[in-house]
Amino acid sequence: MDLFIQTTQYKGTVQAVILDWAGTSVDYGCMGPGAVFVDLFKKYRVNISISEARQFMGLMKKDHIRAICSLKSVREQWVTAYGRETDENDVTAMYQTIEPMMIEAIARHADLIPGLLTFSDAVRKQGIKIGSSTGYTGPMVDRLISIAREKGYKPDAVVCSTDVPAGRPYPWMCYMNAIRLDVYPMSAMVKIGDTIADIQEGLNAGMWTVGLTRSGNELGLTQNESNALASGDLKQRLKNIGIRFLQAGAHYVAEGIWDCLPVIEDVNIRLARGECPLLTKNEI
Repeated sequence: MDLFIQTTQYKGTVQAVILDWAGTSVDYGCMGPGAVFVDLFKKYRVNISISEARQFMGLMKKDHIRAICSLKSVREQWVTAYGRETDENDVTAMYQTIEPMMIEAIARHADLIPGLLTFSDAVRKQGIKIGSSTGYTGPMVDRLISIAREKGYKPDAVVCSTDVPAGRPYPWMCYMNAIRLDVYPMSAMVKIGDTIADIQEGLNAGMWTVGLTRSGNELGLTQNESNALASGDLKQRLKNIGIRFLQAGAHYVAEGIWDCLPVIEDVNIRLARGECPLLTKNEI
């Protein structure tokens, strides 16, 4: 029997999509988390910019704090304030401080991104399951799930960074989604997110990956702010983001979840030809 042993190339259709949360499904521009990190470090007498906070978005929150602490400017400010560099005790203390701050921010930035419900309804009509992964912790994502459900969005599986041994870029959240959704092989799944960490997570899991350029962390603007940009400026910014995503290995780039149905159609065509995400090389 080869029912559970893949001995030939998968040529079926997409069985599941795994969506990130902030910047992909909710919180256009990923506005909530970035501001919280700025406020967190200010509590510890260290000033960071929103761009410094954003560059590690998508990681598990403890890893995110650790990464910010490794920045030269942060290390210098910490030494000035405390006479030493940060250690794991400091990271743990900040992690414990940020959780209630993040839960409060999530509640303020939980509007669904335009096109999410249209996308989710359309893929479900195709028999495609919807999973999700996030750098948020359990209590954070519990709050988010509750609000999203009230707004009409309820994925079939939700996996957060504290459900697995390690968050992104490790593939464990995607694997856990596959288990909970009962989907195999991984090449029948598509990972959609708005950060480099999302792309790395999907690639490491052996999935097709999509990077979102406009609705998420990389552009870092609300819908109104992005609409207010001069068309040429917006186009160039999105192009630059798309290049970074492709360099990171993304199979596709799209502006937002509203543009992802054609991606699913194209993946189905590629799967039917016997293509595999692990063997695909992108041209920039």
